[in-house]
Amino acid sequence: MAHSYPPLDVEVRTPRLTLAGASDELLERLVPTVRAGVADTQPWPFDDPMSLYADSPEREWRWLRGIWSGRGRVTPGNWRLYFVVLVDGEPVGMQDLIGRDFDRFGTVSSFSWLAPGRRGQGLGKEMRAAILHLAFAGLGAREAGSDAFADNQASNGISRALGYEPNGTDWDTRRGEPAPIQRWRLTRGAWEHHRRDDIELIGVEVCRPVLGLGEPRPPAS
Repeated sequence: MAHSYPPLDVEVRTPRLTLAGASDELLERLVPTVRAGVADTQPWPFDDPMSLYADSPEREWRWLRGIWSGRGRVTPGNWRLYFVVLVDGEPVGMQDLIGRDFDRFGTVSSFSWLAPGRRGQGLGKEMRAAILHLAFAGLGAREAGSDAFADNQASNGISRALGYEPNGTDWDTRRGEPAPIQRWRLTRGAWEHHRRDDIELIGVEVCRPVLGLGEPRPPAS
């Protein structure tokens, strides 16, 4: 179904999954997963505050309100694109792409989660590869950042495998307790080294004006 708002029609397709613009229809299909709980075991993966730590039904309400609010805050420099992860047509998680000062620096970061029963299958790496393809090939990003708690081996392992380099450390809180953060940096050149030729972008050109983007950026020298 076509939407009046172009970001909802963007898709990124790989041989294993599709990232589909997070329409309300897709979000509703994902609600049972959120209701069942995403952050279910330690070490806790998300920093504070995080709606996915709240009790149901407040968890679902805050999660939906956060996405609705984020979709409405769009400027040429600052935006967030939300995608539902579909595997064989079934929603199994979310993958977001965040641009901050994108109009000046061309930098992005990402956020994602998977249903507990779908972890450990390589989907996390596939999701990240897909969103990086959108960022670099579709939107002309110069650099992508990522961060994760130091004991989040899955997320840090994905960053390492996709060519990110360590970019310092920091601290944040989760469930009110301080914990160290590992930061990562992926340059356009490093992404090109790992670039795949089996990822398809749908609806990106129509979406670019919504984000205040003109022609794709040329590669940085």
